Amino acid sequence: MDPSIETMLAHAGTCWDEQTGAVSMPVYQTATFRHETLGKSTGYDYSRSGNPTRTVLEETMARIEGGAQGLAFSSGMAAIDCILRLFRPGDTIVASEDPYGGTFRLLDKVYREMGVEVVFVDTSDIRQVEQTLARRPKAILVESPTNPLLKVADLKAIAQAARENDVLFVVDNTFLTCWFQRPLALGADAVIYSATKYLSGHNDVLAGLLVTKSKELGERLYFYQNSVGAVPGPWDCWLVLRGLKTLPLRLDRQQQNARAVAEWLINQPQVARVLYPGLEMHPGHGLLKTQASGFGSIVSFEVKDPGIVPRILEAVKVFLFAESLGGVESLITFPAAQTHADMGPEVRSKLGINDSLLRLSVGIEAAGDLIADLTQALGR
Repeated sequence: MDPSIETMLAHAGTCWDEQTGAVSMPVYQTATFRHETLGKSTGYDYSRSGNPTRTVLEETMARIEGGAQGLAFSSGMAAIDCILRLFRPGDTIVASEDPYGGTFRLLDKVYREMGVEVVFVDTSDIRQVEQTLARRPKAILVESPTNPLLKVADLKAIAQAARENDVLFVVDNTFLTCWFQRPLALGADAVIYSATKYLSGHNDVLAGLLVTKSKELGERLYFYQNSVGAVPGPWDCWLVLRGLKTLPLRLDRQQQNARAVAEWLINQPQVARVLYPGLEMHPGHGLLKTQASGFGSIVSFEVKDPGIVPRILEAVKVFLFAESLGGVESLITFPAAQTHADMGPEVRSKLGINDSLLRLSVGIEAAGDLIADLTQALGR
């Protein structure tokens, strides 16, 4: 019997230790491993190259995603950097024009300066993606939904176009996770996560994950993972494994709360626009229903008067004014000054990441308390 994704997640790291029968995966807090004799190894030599706790996390994610190989990193940005090491000066990469600010910075300020051409396009418009194929790119890197504008890309259509043109297709699936969306099943070659966010889910660990569809690609990326060494420690891996066990329960509750908050925001006189794919009015709502089983728990909204933004950020009590997302605690972020500050003001203005935009990462609190908190913050 092939277990369901709920069962695989609930049993993440369970019963791996056959010697003791420990139900919880042990934390192998060691840097190196003793060899019995010359030429005889347990399979582990040095924790940068591999650690049993990390192995279980990597194998668990590969199994859940339906991929060939999983790789764990010290952060989501380290995972993205590993993929980008495949490319050389003169290569072209197509990327979502409104991704997480750290992704934009890495592409625009680091790899572009190293000679890699980066073309930012609206990946929610398949025609724009297809037009870039004339430039013979090596890869297409997509966030869907994007951060913080929540645009939805047609992953199946992009996958087909990439396959027909021999282009590597990579999806950052941080917002929806494997519980709501399965990019490899939709045709992607690799899926990336900031495991700091929903996968761990408690705002207490920094980690990244990458899963490849093919073993060949996984082995190429393992070379860079091992060579660069931006890997998580065993304790961080254990924390992510623990988080995976409750992923469906957390995300279902967070999504339920997000919809309630989004529907409430629509009717507030101070609010000009609400962005949430779970709302039927969202332009990506119908498409996302065809390729995902949920809409996530990120809600962005614009206020009519940007002058009240500082007041809102100071007034919230249940929402925490902080960067990051995906934890059980609800957070409120001001992207223009926080997550996307490295984007030039002209770029932010063009995209709509303006001084009126706020992003909510909705947690598992009582929905009524979240709405009451926003009521008093907006109404002051």
